[in-house]
Amino acid sequence: MAATATAAAQRIVIEHCAIATVDADDTEYASGYVVIAGNRIEALGEGRAPEGLENVVRRIDATGHLVTPGLINTHHHFYQWLTRGLATDHNLFDWLVALYPTWARIDEPMVHTAARGSLAMMARGGVTTAMDHHYVYPRGTGDLSGAVIRAARELGVRFTLARGSMDRGEKDGGLPPDFAVESLEDALAATEETVRRHHDPSFDAMTQVAVAPCSPFSVSTELMRQSAELARRLGVRLHTHGSETVEEEEFCHELFGMGPTDYFASTGWLGEDVWMAHCVHMNDSDIAAFARTGTGVAHCPSSNARLAAGIARVPDMLAAGVPVGLGVDGTASNESGELHTELRNALLINRLGTHREAALNARQALRLGTYGGAQVLGRAGETGSLEPGKLADLVLWNLDTLAHASIADPVAALVLGAAAPVTASFVNGRQIVENGRLLHADEDEIARATREEARRLARVAAGEG
Repeated sequence: MAATATAAAQRIVIEHCAIATVDADDTEYASGYVVIAGNRIEALGEGRAPEGLENVVRRIDATGHLVTPGLINTHHHFYQWLTRGLATDHNLFDWLVALYPTWARIDEPMVHTAARGSLAMMARGGVTTAMDHHYVYPRGTGDLSGAVIRAARELGVRFTLARGSMDRGEKDGGLPPDFAVESLEDALAATEETVRRHHDPSFDAMTQVAVAPCSPFSVSTELMRQSAELARRLGVRLHTHGSETVEEEEFCHELFGMGPTDYFASTGWLGEDVWMAHCVHMNDSDIAAFARTGTGVAHCPSSNARLAAGIARVPDMLAAGVPVGLGVDGTASNESGELHTELRNALLINRLGTHREAALNARQALRLGTYGGAQVLGRAGETGSLEPGKLADLVLWNLDTLAHASIADPVAALVLGAAAPVTASFVNGRQIVENGRLLHADEDEIARATREEARRLARVAAGEG
């Protein structure tokens, strides 16, 4: 493949590795090279790198490794890092009822620390682009959006903040305490301010913002409608939860006289600039509507299993042309917080559905976690596959280990085998992980801080100060 970067750029050359590009043709190389120039992929292909490259500052012998695009997380709630391991035998609604009183007590230091924990766990496991759907904004608790964005910058991960909102508290029949929700006007104003302060529309943006009211059962119809109008006026994407449980579908029929997908259509919430989390309970007409409008889906297999929500019809969505990516979801419903385990779980859980062994294969699972994620975040032209001119967001997975060495197919080893060690992870051409450890943050310090803030949150929620 031809080079695209200027001769003056500093180059990193990776050689002797298997490569899964996840491009449109699923091109793979059994032993090849990747050239990074600045923050872009300059060239890649079979065999050794071209001779005579200038300004090569580093050469990596990646024998025994598979190089893939960096993993892309499309749904998460970072603040939940502080409430892991609670309400472990609940369905979604009971789980929300159990945890909202605690979540409503978060503040800026807690949110920043939880974001660092969430991002650290994902980054050391191969995530190069993350997102956070943050929707709990208790009054007087500081700059929570800024705290999350600051954490992403500190760890060097490409990031989308889905600025959430809720305006349906307990007095209006919602689940969250009233002091933890915003008014319609405040939610819209704060969301617009967040977009104007933090959203970067450029090709190599490290921070972007989406408009993201929480869910149909926690926000008013007017907030849904005006949020869609706001996002399109500002030129940013839209995100929310959709069709996660049978109870949600019943709620929509009872309150709105229609199912979730028809409700989303009535409020302007279907389109190529929209992606929904979960989408477990979708009928044929729902899937057709998503395909027709280009509405994306964040598939969260572990969280859906943890909360007994069901099995999303991912094979049918893909067959219809629906963009689908993978999500960790909040770590109060997926305690591991690692996206690379979702590759395996997406494949295995979907094979329990109606398509059985034909549901997904290893390469489809890898595509969900890379290019599919880039699609639903609106960044498929920039990342999600290894191609000249795209951003240098990539991972070197060590498959020369006891856990993987006897599996001849490297993609099968990555997806179906044990979690593969990350020898190196690059974001925007900058290395952020080496030999499974973060390069720009102290993991032990993050662990201590998250433990302390989790204990503080528990004390505050219990009324102990």
